[in-house]
Formats: sequence, C-alpha cells, structure tokens
Amino acid sequence: MFLRYSFLFLLFTAFSLSLSAQQTFKFAQVTDTHVGGATGADDLRRTVKDLNTQKDIDFVILSGDVTEFGSDLELALAKQILDSLKLPLYVIPGNHDSNWSESGANSFRKVFGSEMFFFKHKGYQFMGTTSGPNMRMSPGQIPRENLVWMDSVFQANPDKETPLIYINHYPQDSSLNNWYEAIDRLKGRNVQLALCGHGHANKLYNWEGIPGVMGRSNLRAKDSIGGYNIITIGNGMAHYEVRRPLAITEASWLEVPLINHRFDLQKVSYKRPDFSVNQRYNNKVQVAWTFQDNSDLGAGFAKYGNLLITGNTTGAVYALDVQTGKKIWTYKTGGKVYATPAVWKTTVVVGSSDGNIYGLDAKTGKLNWKLQTAKAVLGSTTIDSDGIAFIGASDGQFRAIDVKTGKLRWSFDKLKGFVSTKPTLYKEKVIFGDWGNGFYALDRKSGQLLWEWNNGHANRMFSAAACYPVVSNNRVFLVAPDRFMTCLDVETGEVIWREKKDPIRVRESMGLSKDGQYVYVKTMDGNLLGVSTKADSMEVAWKSALQLPYELTPSAIETNGKQVFVPSHSGLVSGINAKSGAVSWQYKLSNAMINPIFVLDANHVVVSTMDGVIAKIHLLSNE
Repeated sequence: MFLRYSFLFLLFTAFSLSLSAQQTFKFAQVTDTHVGGATGADDLRRTVKDLNTQKDIDFVILSGDVTEFGSDLELALAKQILDSLKLPLYVIPGNHDSNWSESGANSFRKVFGSEMFFFKHKGYQFMGTTSGPNMRMSPGQIPRENLVWMDSVFQANPDKETPLIYINHYPQDSSLNNWYEAIDRLKGRNVQLALCGHGHANKLYNWEGIPGVMGRSNLRAKDSIGGYNIITIGNGMAHYEVRRPLAITEASWLEVPLINHRFDLQKVSYKRPDFSVNQRYNNKVQVAWTFQDNSDLGAGFAKYGNLLITGNTTGAVYALDVQTGKKIWTYKTGGKVYATPAVWKTTVVVGSSDGNIYGLDAKTGKLNWKLQTAKAVLGSTTIDSDGIAFIGASDGQFRAIDVKTGKLRWSFDKLKGFVSTKPTLYKEKVIFGDWGNGFYALDRKSGQLLWEWNNGHANRMFSAAACYPVVSNNRVFLVAPDRFMTCLDVETGEVIWREKKDPIRVRESMGLSKDGQYVYVKTMDGNLLGVSTKADSMEVAWKSALQLPYELTPSAIETNGKQVFVPSHSGLVSGINAKSGAVSWQYKLSNAMINPIFVLDANHVVVSTMDGVIAKIHLLSNE
C-alpha cells in the first residue's frame, strides 16, 4: 500500500512540476485576414488597433491567408498594417497567399522574413509551417522543404517531453495531400494542440488523436465587425474566447485539455494513402529509377542529350542522367522555380521567381546569360526552330528572347495579369492567357497584338491562365476554373462556341490527340473525354474508362499516339489506350500533385510530383 501511494505521490509531483514549468499565458490567433478583399484591410486595421490595447497577450499568431491573391501590393499593405502591431508576430502563409501569387510565393518570405516559425515560450514549443498549394490548384500540401526543416528543428531540440503546439493554415487531414507526413513527425513529440484557419469558422477537430482547433476568420463577413481568438494556456487547459475588436470579449466557447498523449506508446493505426495499384499493373509498367528531391517540384522537364532538366522551389535548376536518375549538375537561382525549362541547341532557358530569365549551358549548367525582369518569372518557355524563346512574366510583359545571345527581341507590355502558363506557337502566332482574365494572340516576329479575348469575369481566379492552350483545325481551345470550355477562331479570336456542359465539369487540364481530332479534357469528376476539334459545339466524340476521384490538378495531358497520359492531384498517373479508352495502367508515385508529364520516347515517360519525387516509367506494353 505504501509503495502504491508513493508511486502516485511521485506521479502527482512530476505532473505538478511540469505544470509549474509551464506558466499561464495568453496569445491571439488571427487568421484569414484576406487583405485585398472587400473589407480585409479595414478589418485587420481594427484588429491591430484592438490588440495594441490588450495588456495580457504575449504574442500573436497569424495563421495564413493573409492576403486575397498573394500579390506584392497586397503583401505590402498587410505588412504596413501589421507593422503598427506592438506585440510579437508569428505568421505563415495560406493557400490564397501562394496559389495565385504573382511572385511564386517568393515575396511572402521576403516581406515577413520566413514562411515558417519555431519558438519557445513559457514551457511550450510553437511550430508553424506553410501549406500551399503553390502556383497550381490542388489540395494543400506542406512543402517538402518544410518537412526537412521540421526534421532539422526536432534534431536540434531533442527534448521530446516539452509540450508542442503546431500551427498550419489547413486542417491536418485529407485537406492536405501529405497530412500524414506532418502528423507522423508531430507524434514523435509531446504535441498537445494543433491550430489552423482556412475554414473561416470556430471548430474543434480530432486529427488522429491530436486536438485540432480551427479559428474563425478575421473578416466581418455579414457582421458589422470581425473577430479573432484569444487563447489562454494554463492549468493543463487551452481556453478559447472570441474577441470582437474594439468591442467585447465573448464568453468562452471551448476548453481543450492539454496532455501528453504518448503517441509513441500507442498501437493505433490510421488510414494512409493506398499504393496497391502499383502491384495491379506491374506487368504493364516498370519504374526504371526514382529520385527524391529535398524540396518541392512545380516544373516539368526539358531534355538535352542524355540529360533531363528541371527546377525546384529552393531555386535550383538541375540535370539528371536519363539512364540512371543521377544528378549531373546544379545551378542555383535566387528564387523558387516553377517554370518548365526549354532547350535550344546547347542552351537551357528557364525563368525564376527571383526576377530573372536564365540561359544555361545544357551540358554543364554554367551561366551563359541572364536577362533581368521587374518581377518574378513563372511562365514556362516555348522555343521556336529559329532559336527565339517566348516567355511571360509577372511584370506585365511577355518577351521574345534570342536564345543564342540572351538579347531581347521584343516585349509586349499590355498584359492584364501575371503569366504562369506555357505559350502555344501556331504558324506566326504566340497564344497564351494570364491571371487577369486576358487571353492573347501575338505576332511571333514583332510581338504586335493580333487579337485579345476576355471571358467576361471580374474575378481573376476564373482566368484561363493555367491551361496550355491547344490549336487544331484553325481553332484555339482552352479551359478555365469557371468550368467552361471555349473554342476560338485562331485568326480572329472570335468565339466559335463556349459551353459549360453539365454534368461535364472541365477545369484546367487538357491536351491534344496526336492526330488533332480530339482535345483531351479531364473533368473534376475524374473522367477523361475527347472533344471534337471540328464540331460547332462541345461535342464529346471520345470517352475513356478512366474514373478518378474528385480531381483538380491543372497539369497538361500528354500522349505518345498510342497512349494518353493523365495527371492527378494525388500522385497517380494513368495510361489510357488512345483508341479504345481503356485504362492500360496506373502508377502512384506519392500522394502529391503530378507535374507536367514528359514523354521521353515511345516506351518511356518521366513523371514528377509536387513533393519532389521523380520517376522514369518504362511502358512494358504500349497499347
């Protein structure tokens, strides 16, 4: 009996000592401020003014969607407002700060100093990571480099008993493609609470045993003023109150016990992505090699001889040996690279979010020339047979560059938004869209505007800016987030047909059949269809048997003539018989978005995912 009470006394004493090391304190969670939206700036000004009157708040966490579109002007305005805050501020971006960012999510870290944070406060550790999706629509994703950073932080702070509070803009569930990678890391620590925004509502979650709390948006919405949460940590509890800026603090709406869940001792298993499809088709496809980058990939590939060239979000442009997957050379730019490179003769042309267009030696990666722009260069390059590279940037200009010399041939400066697409060349025209609802045909020789089309939307999120336009039978075809498919006359830009054909929900992923008869479109319901390039309406002339789940990724659809290669936002690439529409094979690389697919030859494709996986896939059966 004495031993039993002694043990209980020691346990209580240890618990009491741990609580005494963890002092009571308050902090504010402000989230989803959306500066640049209708009331975002005013609502944030009111909140900052209110926070400056609070006497017992230690710091402020701003958990993403700071801006509406991640533009440089919006970020500068948000920073200007937040500079008047007298409390320490810790801030991470959300999907609105990154997915439509004219800087390629590069300006956020420049303006706020970082995209993630880690600090210690009164016996607790706080860790915040970013969440994407970066520059291409998909579910959220914690960047690969953030996961590598988490590992380094935990390695530098080996004490696993210190309580940890984790912050990400997204809920830590399937809203994020790689939620499980963050959660598995957190469970190796004493994680007691996780915070998020994104949903614009106060809500309690359970993320695999981790208490998760979503905070309300700072926006006023239908109310007269907005609000934020004041969180009190103390006595083993997290106590939540909504503060109405310059008005009242409402009654507590939530209390969350803060305990060590001892996840390391639990034997509970949770659902993880299923890779069994890779065994189902192992007689149809074989992976020749894989390469794992330590950062995200948002670009496709170019080929030079025996080299595959791409770029990543730490700013590296690099080449892999096509036979082995071994890295041969690397060139480091000063910003994130989302642009797919292109090669002419011995020169690689690629843009970076550091505001430069680079001409690199394709064999060695050494710099041949560099052309500076006023802002980020997110557009991919198309090069014609004469060695002229065509590329759009975020500074309102579209450029033609002599690849040999790096000299500017011409520039078109009437863009309505930034460019992130790859331009299509057709006869003497350069055709592309931007994120200001502009869609253009320029003269290849002079850059003169031949025609311009606008989809009529005021909301720039509906721009036909992510799709790679295709041309066949003197018609231009495009799709956009408004779920319309549009067919324009290539000579005049006049609308031949424009349809939103329920229940067919197209978005931004499309491609052209080898014979030019069909425009392949992927629907949000996961179907692959072929739309006639000759009909006077949106006539579905070919259907496949493909049935993916809900699908978002805008990456282009490719073909080698016999098979059609379809990307997904969950790391699955599908090979479809171009004649019958049957599913020939599928392979799952990871659970992240598939980037633009590169058809290497009749029997090989190279595929990469946003979380840094690259694979060369051998088609054992090309049918």
